[in-house]
Amino acid sequence: MVITAKDVGTLRQRTGAGMMDCKKALEEASGDLDKAVELLRVKGMAKADKRAGREASEGRIVAIIGADAKSAALIEVNSETDFVARNEDFGSFAKQVAEHVHADASLDALVSDAAGHAMLTQPFSGDAKQTLGEVVKAASARTGENVVLRRVARFTTDGVIGSYVHFNGNVAVLVDVRGGAGSAAQELARTVAEHIAAGVPTPPVGVTRDEVPADLIAKERAVAEAKARESGKPDNIVQKMVEGQVNKFFAEVTLLDQPWVRDPAVTISQLIETKSKEEGSALSVRRFARFQMGD
Repeated sequence: MVITAKDVGTLRQRTGAGMMDCKKALEEASGDLDKAVELLRVKGMAKADKRAGREASEGRIVAIIGADAKSAALIEVNSETDFVARNEDFGSFAKQVAEHVHADASLDALVSDAAGHAMLTQPFSGDAKQTLGEVVKAASARTGENVVLRRVARFTTDGVIGSYVHFNGNVAVLVDVRGGAGSAAQELARTVAEHIAAGVPTPPVGVTRDEVPADLIAKERAVAEAKARESGKPDNIVQKMVEGQVNKFFAEVTLLDQPWVRDPAVTISQLIETKSKEEGSALSVRRFARFQMGD
């Protein structure tokens, strides 16, 4: 019996098993698709779909920086247990996924939810016969757990990209610095990445105040106004109190306004000014990505 590529593709889609495993199963089942599915299940290669609903809250975060620091990738892949996440095979899989994302020149953005993203349908850089989504599903079949590519970031720059990965591997950051690529710019990118990873006083939600989501501002303003009105002060005083609280909120969640974790007397904006003088050009932080496991 002739086993066609279409038959193999259909079986792979149903089971998440590897191409050669699907082909062998179809041959053993004399082309019977349902029988081939059962054969793969018996061999433990076709369980990924049944695991999809189980919570995946452990995993690995991997950062990759190009040799010239002009490109970088950050990925988070999740598993159900720390036992699997710390497995050498899972670590190798996570690194391969990060390398694939880094090699994808079509992506230059933060993808906060990778589920259903077009990248999952692209040929995998390590094996063009499989898609990225199939590689993730195959990892689920191998580990016996629900494995998920949760989020990715890939940045390219004409400046320099810095990264920081916390010692426990549960927090990692990329920072895109523009305006220079000398030693001061490189140090700034690394230092700001370290600061963002620390999350002090809180992880920033944007570089500037304009990047803070409007719904967060509205919520903070509403809470501040409710508290201020409880004081019984006149409206003009209430509004000043509200603006004071909102400005305090901005200082906490806006990167440029935050006090530097190494020296709270210096803001990140002031740190950038200092490094710009050392670099001899105006440096700026264009964007960042911060991944914290399960956050």
